[in-house]
Amino acid sequence: MKPEISIIAPVYNEIDCLDELYRRLRDVMNPSGYSWELILVDDGSRDGSTEKIRELAQNFDHIRPVIFARNFGHQIAVTAGLDYSRGQAVVIIDADLQDPPEVILDLIQKWKEGYQVVYAVREDREGETWFKKTTASLFYRIIYRITDVQIPLDTGDFRLLDRQVVNIMNQMRERHRFLRGMSAWIGFRQIGVKYRRAARYAGETKYPFRKMLKLALNAVTGFSYFPLQLATYLGFISAGVSILAIPVVVILRVTGNQTFLGQATTLISVLFLGGVQLISLGILGEYIGRIYDEVKGRPLYVVSEAPKDHIM
Repeated sequence: MKPEISIIAPVYNEIDCLDELYRRLRDVMNPSGYSWELILVDDGSRDGSTEKIRELAQNFDHIRPVIFARNFGHQIAVTAGLDYSRGQAVVIIDADLQDPPEVILDLIQKWKEGYQVVYAVREDREGETWFKKTTASLFYRIIYRITDVQIPLDTGDFRLLDRQVVNIMNQMRERHRFLRGMSAWIGFRQIGVKYRRAARYAGETKYPFRKMLKLALNAVTGFSYFPLQLATYLGFISAGVSILAIPVVVILRVTGNQTFLGQATTLISVLFLGGVQLISLGILGEYIGRIYDEVKGRPLYVVSEAPKDHIM
């Protein structure tokens, strides 16, 4: 019998959180009356999380383990969870318990009211540095302004997706994934639920600044042509400055003004235009690189262990 609710938790080196994660999910879901499953996607862990997931799966029927052959990344691990989910509603949650399992019932309530995407809005973020809070806030607001879809502010991947939405997302197989943007792009009835994000239960963050920057790049290139347009704008600005500067320099030379005499001005101009060209080439390279990754047609992930009843 298929469960009503699937809960996906991607796992990468979270051995100290797994017992507590299952306990809190069980305490929330068992009294709710909903049938449920917990899909633990091991994303190439090296701290013993893989063995812990196997142990939990042997002891508790709710747990369905999906074990990757290597590390493929958080967004791909969530994608695998969506592929293997069976519920009529699917909840994505972090294994580090920063997303409180108790909020799941609030998400389900909105789903029962007819909403097909219920995203959790971070009202407060405990245990995070000023730098991370500031950069995260800036990231969400930049993405909101320059992307082609209206991605809600201050939201992560913690959300509930209706089965209809999940089926559509499972057809979207791009490699450089930004799942919160993909669920916003799909449409349907969507609503937010505010919550207080907790500090990590144990361990350290798996999303340092480098990975956040990569995620931001995937978000921009996956849902916006703004960087390409920016390169064009820079080209026009450079050309405009050059056109305006030509008569100024001619007049100064004719009148004997020595301000622009020598090679310094030429060198600065060449360096400026060269920088604009290299930036533009870099932007084009990012998009071309993503096209190259897509046309290779490789699978998004490789699974070494998974539930036997799964049908793709």
